[in-house]
Amino acid sequence: MTARPITIPASNPISNLRIIWRYALSTGGPLSISVAHFLASLLILHTLSPKDFGIFSFALIVMPLCLSASGALLVVSLTGATAKFKISRDEAFEAHLKANLLFSTGATIVSGALALGSGADAGVAALLGLYNGAMCLRWFARAAAFIANNPSRVALSDLCYSLSLLGGLGLFVGLHGMTITHAALVMFASAILATASFGPEYLKKQFLVALNAPLQSYVAQWRDLTRWSLLGVLLTEITANAHAYLVTFISGPRSFALLAVGALFMRPVSLCLSALPDVERPFMARSIANGNLAKAERCVREFRVMGSATWVATGLLCVAVLNWFPSLVLKQDYRLTDVTTVVALWSAIMVMRLLRTPESVLLQAAGEFQVLARTTYLSSAISIVLTLALLLSCGPILSLIGILAGDGVMTAQTLWAARKWKRAHG
Repeated sequence: MTARPITIPASNPISNLRIIWRYALSTGGPLSISVAHFLASLLILHTLSPKDFGIFSFALIVMPLCLSASGALLVVSLTGATAKFKISRDEAFEAHLKANLLFSTGATIVSGALALGSGADAGVAALLGLYNGAMCLRWFARAAAFIANNPSRVALSDLCYSLSLLGGLGLFVGLHGMTITHAALVMFASAILATASFGPEYLKKQFLVALNAPLQSYVAQWRDLTRWSLLGVLLTEITANAHAYLVTFISGPRSFALLAVGALFMRPVSLCLSALPDVERPFMARSIANGNLAKAERCVREFRVMGSATWVATGLLCVAVLNWFPSLVLKQDYRLTDVTTVVALWSAIMVMRLLRTPESVLLQAAGEFQVLARTTYLSSAISIVLTLALLLSCGPILSLIGILAGDGVMTAQTLWAARKWKRAHG
């Protein structure tokens, strides 16, 4: 009997181009925002006091928290509702639009209070609160566009935000009139313009149709999925950013400014890891619902490749700036050794997040939110206790080791949970 030859299927150029185009649209916008935030932070760093830079940087820490909570409360729920077809798409969408209005209002109040506690005056705190509320409205619109397979609209919104932010801040810098109030005003205006770029039809649904929409279908999703997803987000926030809150509220925004300078360099990686889940989660959810686990795992691998490429590119940028252009980050009497240490710690932290995030999104797509929440119990406790101890005994810089330790524990538990789920469903 003659053995049959083993054939290796040829790569499909069209399929490869589709993958490249999908990631180009999904990552191009977030990377443009990352560049905009990086350049905006440099402008603030060079034109305002360390205290104001600390307030600005703290606002950029609170914003991802609001977006993550929005993803947990709304985006994951909408993805599950539409992927599993338990209820009509229109009913689910309108209910989530109404929930989005309520959540964005709450985010405005909470983030404004946090800004006030960070040392901002009342006017700046109000603007930063409104900025986060508008960003939450935009984040849900962004996710809804991905679910509707309209990534070009997302890219347009991301680009609109980036250009508006840089254009507005550049104008005030050019006029030699930059203040923290002007910076907060530009941030708020940019978020509004970026939300408006989703078009009048979407805005009509968000602000008019949603007012009369029933919340019953969303409440059902809350009982089944969202409460566990939200718990996971809150505990993950403690694990990831305990230093930001502890350093800012205990030592003040000026002390947090040094940590924020180091975090600037990792902004592309962090934004990539926060944006890609909205692209991949719907693909994974549909694949799992159709019983195609292999396709979902392929999305995990593609996610990790894109994140790794971003981390490498960001690392090369760090090396170049710190070696050849250190004056970009040393204008406020920050020592190069301190900045280098902070950047190195942030790089290690991002490796931990890069390792676990694809598997975390896979578990989200599978609806395993209770499992994910359990992976954050120990890590959040380690982060807050160790970070506080290091802050009080060794200072703000070494407090980042507490974040690294918590992230390491969470990564190990998430990878183990994902491996266990794959064995059970493979």
